Amino acid sequence: MLTEAQTHQFHDEGYLFLPETFSLAEVAILKSEAEQIYRQQRPEVWREKSGAPRTAFAAHLYNPAHGLLARHPRMIGPVEQLFGEQVYMHQYKINAKASFTGDVWQWHQDYGTWARDDGMPEPRAMNIAVFLDEVMPINGPLMLVPRSHTQGVLTAAHDTSTTSYPLWTLDEQTVTDLVAKGGIVAPTGKPGGLLLFHGNLVHGSAGNITPYPRKIVYLTLNAVSNYIRKPTRAEWIAHTDFAPIVPTDAGALTRYAEDFKQAAD
Repeated sequence: MLTEAQTHQFHDEGYLFLPETFSLAEVAILKSEAEQIYRQQRPEVWREKSGAPRTAFAAHLYNPAHGLLARHPRMIGPVEQLFGEQVYMHQYKINAKASFTGDVWQWHQDYGTWARDDGMPEPRAMNIAVFLDEVMPINGPLMLVPRSHTQGVLTAAHDTSTTSYPLWTLDEQTVTDLVAKGGIVAPTGKPGGLLLFHGNLVHGSAGNITPYPRKIVYLTLNAVSNYIRKPTRAEWIAHTDFAPIVPTDAGALTRYAEDFKQAAD
């Protein structure tokens, strides 16, 4: 559970970073399974224009390790604490940011997409990110604009051409004005780091031209009372199973990793 100071930081800054929250064993199995998922040819796996993987949606539904992460109490507990109610999985994705070819994610707000494309009533959903690789200043870290979540839903344009993934993006002047007030932070750290950020927090990331990949798992957890009303996207992008998540016990993912390793040996 979050401390009072951590809760205050989240509400004030719009984000909270908790370094090395998951163990090396937990991260290792999630990373290995992510790489196996990227090799699959299935509609849930989106690719850059270069052919490199960009993101894999709904991995929690077809991969046991990621299914356990999706119900891990370290993921579910803090969000239920902040929202004051149970949550369901709105979206689950593993963003690749491949070495040398990982493309940009333009400046945007996630809730802008959830509201426009999915009919989500309020920004009572948030992303939780788990670092599967080391995130460094040089390999395309996620950049956040602190306190930008206090500005509500900003005017955005639907960019369908810059990258392989359509996105509701913000114009340069809007971002410039917000950064002049709040600056930019880019949380970095070892694999296993955990980042929570508000649905209206403005963020983006540069391309990755380094040899170091930057895989991050994103869970979008939505308050059950805030279920989407007008879904327009595929079920594996914006889920319509609004049942509250029942968390696993805290050791379930670790046991799975140990069993997997023993079977491989």
